[in-house]
Amino acid sequence: MPRPFRRALPLPPMALFALAALTPFGLLTLGIWAGGLWVLPGLLYMALLTACLDHLIRLTAPDAPEGAEFPAADALLIAIGLGHLLLFPLAIWAIAGESGLSPAARVILFLGAGQIFGQISNPAAHELIHRGQRGLYRLGVALYATMLNAHHASAHRLVHHRHVATPLDPNSARAGESFYRFLPRAYLGSFRAGFAAESEMLARKAPHSANGLHPYALYLPAQAAALAFGYALAGWAGLAVWVALALYATAQLMLSDYVQHYGLSRAQTPDGRYEPVGDRHSWNAPHWFSSGLMLNAPRHSDHHAHPARPYPALRLPEPEAAPWLPWSLPVASAVALVPPLWHRRMKHRLSRWTSPPASR
Repeated sequence: MPRPFRRALPLPPMALFALAALTPFGLLTLGIWAGGLWVLPGLLYMALLTACLDHLIRLTAPDAPEGAEFPAADALLIAIGLGHLLLFPLAIWAIAGESGLSPAARVILFLGAGQIFGQISNPAAHELIHRGQRGLYRLGVALYATMLNAHHASAHRLVHHRHVATPLDPNSARAGESFYRFLPRAYLGSFRAGFAAESEMLARKAPHSANGLHPYALYLPAQAAALAFGYALAGWAGLAVWVALALYATAQLMLSDYVQHYGLSRAQTPDGRYEPVGDRHSWNAPHWFSSGLMLNAPRHSDHHAHPARPYPALRLPEPEAAPWLPWSLPVASAVALVPPLWHRRMKHRLSRWTSPPASR
């Protein structure tokens, strides 16, 4: 398959990540401060500009040299994390509180903030829980807790990475399964599977550990505290909007999981085990701007091959070695909301990667 993108970028990778990911936080904050329809640019940036830049300007960031280091990578994650922890309650107050915004502006703000948290905060939290430093990990958990999805910190690392593309992974979508059937199965299944995995680890460590506290004993109070903060900001309306905004953001994370593993499966060996995770078990997208916005989350195959590899160093497999989506990841997620269209457009692409390797 010929590569339909040129590997060139007009600016350094870290500059793209910082510019693409931090700009909407600034736009939305300024919109809340200015009021009125000034909240619209943040939504247009996420919903329109990103797709236009991806699909009209056909660029792909080159792979970083093997072993390259990016000292600013963690600093950007911290900036996004702190920006999220400030903007989330600010958005709750502006939408549900006495901010003076019109009903139309509040709806626009909800949609814009939800897309920022869903498409930027989630990838940042994902990167943070894969970092080795305890402080970075805790910041990632805090981000997920605001989105009422703290258990993802356990389920993603201990279940998804181990069982991806098998029936044992709740977050791997099956061929023919709609997103609407996948969503409750994935959310509830990952909650249960993450709890079981943490309990098993705790049982093994307990005799030798001074700290026997189950992580879920922290996740649930943290989420309750987030909801209490929403109530303190704007009463019952604040609590309701906090829940709605968290669900909107988390649904976008579930959409990414759905799209990035849709229908792909690892073969089972005669001894009952599954083949090792390979590039062909994740869908990838080469689009440059959404890759910058989402901290290289669309380079999903390499993340599964090297979970500890920092996001600027993730590599993009060739389309002959791994599945490529026909759209950028945000656009693919939007298409997946229309199951007949999604299944029709993905059927022949999926068949290439679910047939035996020798026949492809």
